[in-house]
Amino acid sequence: MDQAQQLSQQQMLEELKNFDTPSITNVVATYPNSSTCLGLYNPWTENWYTDQTIRCMYPELGRIVGYAVTCVYGLPDPNYNRLTFADVIDALDAMPKPTILVLQQKFPPEIAGKVGLAGGNMVSAMKAIGCVGLISNGPSRDLDEIRPMKFQYMLTGATAGHGAQAVQAINTPVSVGGMDVAPGEIIHMDENGAVKFPADKLEAVLTNVRKLQKEEEARMSALQNAKSAAEIRAILSGHAYGSQIKKA
Repeated sequence: MDQAQQLSQQQMLEELKNFDTPSITNVVATYPNSSTCLGLYNPWTENWYTDQTIRCMYPELGRIVGYAVTCVYGLPDPNYNRLTFADVIDALDAMPKPTILVLQQKFPPEIAGKVGLAGGNMVSAMKAIGCVGLISNGPSRDLDEIRPMKFQYMLTGATAGHGAQAVQAINTPVSVGGMDVAPGEIIHMDENGAVKFPADKLEAVLTNVRKLQKEEEARMSALQNAKSAAEIRAILSGHAYGSQIKKA
């Protein structure tokens, strides 16, 4: 039996924190011709990781992994007021732990950059039921209050205030910072950004990222000790980077 098969889902999630997010992307889809890549998405045409608009607010926290709960926030709609933040809390509580809230902000362009949506009270409630981070395509606030909570924020930035706002949807597919996320998918994130993949691929991702780490450690050690371009070319042969080096 493979080592990964002997671990529980919680143990596998915890072990994934031993690997950085770029390594996870390499296994998920970046190098589709690699033996360690699962090829889950076309790396360029599908939205499976975040772009440069999303920033990690607390890089010192390291890697965060969890199950995605999704929601959409926007301006209050007089024709729809069925959902509240309490319903978001219920959705977080119902999902396996740990969770990461992926919050799509749908506000008019003239105020989209001024919505300090989540804050100390919201984060305190989320953290109490096993949520470890929030990813949003807009700003948030209370960075100083949240820092000691060890709760990760991935945002476009920070702003101090907001006006009236309302929950428009919970656990529907969302798009945040170039990444499309469905509820229940697994999110892995660090200061490089975030990546998602289906929960049923957890064991395969862990197995392959272990193999990749061993290969990368051996390759980088060899490269750092190389004495010539010919040696480097030989080390990189068979790797995607090798195709970028012109033949002598």
